[in-house]
Amino acid sequence: MSTLLNIDSTANSTVDSSNPSVADSPNQEAETTLQQAPPHLTIEEIQKLLPHRYPFLLVDRIIDYVPNERAIGIKNVSFNEFQFQGHFPGQPIMPGVLIIEAMAQVGGIVLTQMLDSETKGLFLFAGMDKVRFRRPVVPGDQIIMTVEVMYVKRRFSKMQGRAEVNGKLAAEGELTFSILMN
Repeated sequence: MSTLLNIDSTANSTVDSSNPSVADSPNQEAETTLQQAPPHLTIEEIQKLLPHRYPFLLVDRIIDYVPNERAIGIKNVSFNEFQFQGHFPGQPIMPGVLIIEAMAQVGGIVLTQMLDSETKGLFLFAGMDKVRFRRPVVPGDQIIMTVEVMYVKRRFSKMQGRAEVNGKLAAEGELTFSILMN
């Protein structure tokens, strides 16, 4: 998996959250976004927090966000996405690993603001456990992904993820992240 999250939490002490225009760097801008984060984030705000870009940014919106606890994100699945060219012609199905990657990116929204002010590093998606795929996800579906923190220990974090389509479970699993220190 390629989930990478840039972390430079030294910006915590220098950001004036009452004035977003004082952000001197992208990391400070991301920190400002988090400090002021309403319970939802737009795609523009997500791009300030995650390094992913097309075609690998798999979160379109955050519809619920509780700092240090959980985020709920949306992925609108379109027939025009690259994976449907070959998975599978005539019967397009979103690959399960991309559903897991999308959940990991939602988890990344939570993780980007959980480090202390001295930590600099890069979160890596380090593993997945108890993953189950319950139903296919196809073009036209909207995936609602809920990712909750199970624990954070030193340089590791484990989160529980669920992906639903129309209120029915499509995939679930435990996601492990590690921070690569700079």
